[in-house]
Amino acid sequence: MSEKPPEDPSSSPQLPGQIPDEVWEQFARDSERDIRDSAVKEPSARARMVTERLRQQEARGELPESWRAAPVRQGTDGRARRRRLWAVIGLPLAVAVAVVAMKPSLLPGDPFGTATPDAPTASPLADETAAPTAPPAATSRETPTLDAPFAGSPALRWADGAAGIVPPEARAVDGIPKERVELALQLTKKLLVAGNLDPKTIRGERPAAAFAVLDPKQPKLVDDMNRSLRTPGETDDPLRLFSRFDPEDVRLVGDVIKTRGRMAFEKGEQGGVAVHADYTFVYPLVPADGRTEVARTIVRRAIDVELLDPARFVATPNRLNVLRYDRDVGNTACDIHDGYLHPEFPSDTATDDPATGPVRDPYDRSREITAGGDCGTASRT
Repeated sequence: MSEKPPEDPSSSPQLPGQIPDEVWEQFARDSERDIRDSAVKEPSARARMVTERLRQQEARGELPESWRAAPVRQGTDGRARRRRLWAVIGLPLAVAVAVVAMKPSLLPGDPFGTATPDAPTASPLADETAAPTAPPAATSRETPTLDAPFAGSPALRWADGAAGIVPPEARAVDGIPKERVELALQLTKKLLVAGNLDPKTIRGERPAAAFAVLDPKQPKLVDDMNRSLRTPGETDDPLRLFSRFDPEDVRLVGDVIKTRGRMAFEKGEQGGVAVHADYTFVYPLVPADGRTEVARTIVRRAIDVELLDPARFVATPNRLNVLRYDRDVGNTACDIHDGYLHPEFPSDTATDDPATGPVRDPYDRSREITAGGDCGTASRT
């Protein structure tokens, strides 16, 4: 009977749980390297000398207390320190990433291209210092609401109320001192605010603050304005200087009126400080009957005034003489001469005859104000 030949180890089947030789070899190599790296090494002669010198200096009190601070170790301690660092910064970083993922608009600009082309930007415009060369660019076609009365309007980026009336820096001009120029500029601003932004004026009350700026000795003007307020008509129209709405007809939405314009000054023909002002005011309104639809009326005013020298002219000190005033109104009913502006709402115009007259952009501050600017068709409000 023949003997069974010995089995070739390389061809033997691997038993369950048996570790292959190449794995054992890799494990042995890694273990040997880790042991070698972590082994305590005999210090060199130079290291022993340095250690002895430091020990003696310490005994004499020549070293600071912190000189024995542990050195930064490589290997395992370095990896542990990095893990602790990531543990400290990892959680805030993860929270920041999650917040940005939920609301990308928090990032500056639009890095992910998520903004819609029609989304209006609320970043304020710089102050106007010269006449624009073109009308404002087209905006989104959003419908104004009680919460967003300036949606879809170029005025969304304009300043609020009196903050939009920024006089230029005063300086002496042709022998007129700087202080006199500054007074003329501030009085002009008071007249614009009192006649177009004062809540009492807007709701149809007497614009007392405006009259406090006007020179009562100026022929005709003050008398004409007083008569127009008492008995308004086609020729006696308080809207020439004041923005007024009938409180039984409409009311203002919120307390913000958007404003944009500029001022300039020079020496006047009568030797005083002449100021030219050109400003546009945008009023958001709702019907007084409880409807919630919002309409906007846009009023642009150009006015020339002069602060005269009372020593040379019959004039009241620190009061303005009005030399010229023009206006242009977008969205008000024509042929109504009761001393109020009358905005038209979508529900009103749906059944009315279409508006007639020239089509104008009431936001276009690059053009001159035209005569009879109250009537016509506003290209946008």
